[in-house]
Amino acid sequence: MKTVKIIGVPEHFNLPWHLAIEENAFKDRGINLEWTDIPEGTGRMCQMLADNEADIAIILTEGLVKSITAGTKAKIVQEYIATPLLWGIHVGANSEYQTIEDLINTKAAISRFGSGSHLMAYVNAQNEGWDTSKLQFEVINNLDGAVEALTKGTADYFMWEHFTTKPLVDNGTFRRVADCPTPWPCFVIAATDSFITENSGTLQHILEVINMYTEEFKTIPSIDRTLANRYEQKLDDIQEWLSKTRWSQSQLNTKTLEKVQDTLLSLDLTDKKLDSSTILL
Repeated sequence: MKTVKIIGVPEHFNLPWHLAIEENAFKDRGINLEWTDIPEGTGRMCQMLADNEADIAIILTEGLVKSITAGTKAKIVQEYIATPLLWGIHVGANSEYQTIEDLINTKAAISRFGSGSHLMAYVNAQNEGWDTSKLQFEVINNLDGAVEALTKGTADYFMWEHFTTKPLVDNGTFRRVADCPTPWPCFVIAATDSFITENSGTLQHILEVINMYTEEFKTIPSIDRTLANRYEQKLDDIQEWLSKTRWSQSQLNTKTLEKVQDTLLSLDLTDKKLDSSTILL
């Protein structure tokens, strides 16, 4: 039995992986897939890939591309979610800020530098025509840290996936002032260069299994109820999220990668562009 360490965020996007693990779909192929939830998100996962603490990650596209450009020895082996991620822009329930325009020159809470919450703050600022050199950040590690920072006022706003944070909007912890979708498919499957080199057959088996699960995922009877129960979400929110989300079974295309790299470069978040063969398997 080959043990493979895989990491991802504890969010509804990753349920196909958990179902496949629970149903022994990987073990049937001689693979012991050890899943670890990383609530700190993409910045932490990039570090884990760089340190060879994980073999595979389900990770945000822009965060991984930035990390590879900075020298992380990993590649995108496949697109995972073909649709954009809808980032909610949140303030504390009692915040004086009412609109997206009010947030210019205020401080963003981010899980860590290089994370989606960090990079998307730049994308949002560019969308709004703000001076990105004036962005300020407070590192809060995870969602619990964001609740504390926005409640105490050590940060002013926080960007995180719309539906994951909706229960905190519903219960009056956060107020959402706007949404900001990623300009590209949001999640990819990444693997370290060393894992790809040494375990190409195992990787192929893993992709075959997960692609079978994601292809059929939306047709599973009562999958909306399963998701709502497991992730403590309202059923109608999950149904809306499912209608907006499409899983992929193919590689990220080079045109999309070009757009991600151009955006990161224009925001001074990277200092060079790499050939697609350095980033894509």
